[in-house]
Amino acid sequence: MATTARRPPPPPASAAAAVSISSIPSILKAYSIPLILFGIALFFQLVVTPRSFPPSHYDVLGVKKYASVEEVTQAYEKLTSTWDSGVPVPSVFDAVKVQYAFELLTNELWKRDYDNFGIDEQSHVINPATEQYAGATVSEIKSPLMEPNSFDLAEHTFNVINSENFLSQFDSTKAWLIQVFSFGSNRCANFSNNWKHIVTLLDGVANSGMVELGDVRLAAYLAEKKPSGHPFFKNGLPTLLAFPPGCSSSRCLHRYGGQLSVDAITDWLATSILGLPRILYYSKESMVQNFLAKSKPHKVRVIFFSRSGERATPFIRQAAKYYWTYAAFAFARWDEGDSSLWWNMFGVESAPAIVILKDPGVKPTIYYGSINNSMFIDIMENNKYHVLPQLRSVTSMELGCDARGYSRAGSEMRIWYCVILAGRLSQELNKMRETIRRVQETLNNNGGELNTLDQDSLSTPAALAVKQKRLTFTWLDGEAQQKYCFFHVNSEDSYETCGTRRAMIDVPRLLIVRYERNETEDEVKIERQPRNMFEALHHSEPDPASQLVAKYNGPDESTEIISWISRTIEDGDSRNLPPFRTQCPELVPEDSDPLWQAGSEKIISSSKDLKYKITSFINQMHNQLGDPRIGPVLLLVALMLCGRTWLQRSQPTPKNEPNTSNESSDKDKVRQNRETRPRNNPTRPRNDLIPPSVTDVEPKDAQQVQFSGSDSDN
Repeated sequence: MATTARRPPPPPASAAAAVSISSIPSILKAYSIPLILFGIALFFQLVVTPRSFPPSHYDVLGVKKYASVEEVTQAYEKLTSTWDSGVPVPSVFDAVKVQYAFELLTNELWKRDYDNFGIDEQSHVINPATEQYAGATVSEIKSPLMEPNSFDLAEHTFNVINSENFLSQFDSTKAWLIQVFSFGSNRCANFSNNWKHIVTLLDGVANSGMVELGDVRLAAYLAEKKPSGHPFFKNGLPTLLAFPPGCSSSRCLHRYGGQLSVDAITDWLATSILGLPRILYYSKESMVQNFLAKSKPHKVRVIFFSRSGERATPFIRQAAKYYWTYAAFAFARWDEGDSSLWWNMFGVESAPAIVILKDPGVKPTIYYGSINNSMFIDIMENNKYHVLPQLRSVTSMELGCDARGYSRAGSEMRIWYCVILAGRLSQELNKMRETIRRVQETLNNNGGELNTLDQDSLSTPAALAVKQKRLTFTWLDGEAQQKYCFFHVNSEDSYETCGTRRAMIDVPRLLIVRYERNETEDEVKIERQPRNMFEALHHSEPDPASQLVAKYNGPDESTEIISWISRTIEDGDSRNLPPFRTQCPELVPEDSDPLWQAGSEKIISSSKDLKYKITSFINQMHNQLGDPRIGPVLLLVALMLCGRTWLQRSQPTPKNEPNTSNESSDKDKVRQNRETRPRNNPTRPRNDLIPPSVTDVEPKDAQQVQFSGSDSDN
């Protein structure tokens, strides 16, 4: 009886449903990326792209884009005539939009700006007008909806740049601030007074210019570009652009995107473009503790009093950067309630004012009223030193107290003198500085009245030297400049004046250095060969001017000091003293440059460039979001990924069947290798030493004979 194969029972319906349900997450996971791209593509097509390309005002009137004023007028009259003929009247919103489009496209300036750059700065009036005329008839809508402007450039002396002179304007090494404006813009008209103030504040710091949208070629060069290549201004008008010093290309221009206030714009230009420092404000509580007490002793204190509390102007910040080695700067807010405090502290009566504090005990110098760039430079030049300036590495040449330089009288002066008060910062040094200041003031006054002075007066030689700029008074920090101090004091008790303080004794010392320069600069130098290796290693050229030092050992009285200075100068001018030419120690720089000065300008510029590149990249990405090609491209990529995933999932999975032929051949090779491998048995003779025999080789046609019986007997 034949047996039939039994089919396995079909799986229950619940199991099949479970298998299908369990496969849904795997399907979603496989198609996750195409689904995400598909969703993004729909978002771009339905949301982003329509917002980037809204209906134009030409579409509202039903005319083609860039239609002429006559065509716009005809279309408007045709629409409004149908409203009066009993045809269904549009809504108030649509009527307002039609009226707005007519006013915009029939104004020559507004139409030009809208056609070329998409400028539509009065579109905000549509919604308020719709609310105003809600419930009214179309005939009750009053015109005009848009406010005309009254901007006249002839009222101001602005620098207007055009395509012809644009490149020639960048011959200067200064930065440029450019305003892109339009005569038809109300915002530009309202901004004109602020721009005039900005131009005044930038005098001497940066150049300024204006570009009108009528110069389409230059305006399009300065504008941003849409994905379609159409120029536009993202922030509307006026648009402010800045070119750093030495830049004349659009690759390095910076766009301003902040508030259109004078303070914000000038601060952006000074900080981001020019890298100028900010000057801090101090209150009445922090002025003494955080500014006056922490300022360097060699610096003049400059305090600005302001009523408005605005930031420092660019030219003040530029001057602060230039005079940083001479002065410290601060701002203070002037309030009527604190006026008595400022009067008692500095003698200030009102604001705006500039207070300059010099040596302790010296009456402050006060300047009232507003100032410009040239006025402030003159003020700083006249007040950058203390009454008794400090001898430092940056001031030695200018003061004439350097054997490598010249006197303040010029390079023609052969003999000059420098009175140096050396000592550590202490009360004793401050008292002696006050005495030397009185000596200096006395000689300055006498120097202006030499005609009435007795020629036999002991102050005459010193006063005459002051008038001839051959005599300079200065003081030296013996602790900060200990090598220089020890070189000139050079006595057994020099440690009381120079170097680190060892005891409570601080003895300021007064000395005068006589400098004498060779009469001819082309004098032949006699070079001597070094006598040994030590001298060869330390061999250096002597200073151009010889130095002789005289020390004062008298009482701390002005008259005695003046007499000593006069006798020293008279003796030094009348006698041929032997020259003392050697290498004088260089003055050590006492304070490092601040972060924004020359030592770190490269770091700041690189950081600004990085920040600018990141900002530019973000802006470019934002502008590219309106590209209408993004949605279709994302949709195409999603479809391609979806098809690729479907092909991969639809292919059958290959079964891994064992290859018996390959396995058998591999086993035969292994067996053959084992049989032919020589044995490492020392007692067994090697096969290569046994001569071959005839029986060793089996013939090709050999066959095995099958025997029917056996060898044994039956």
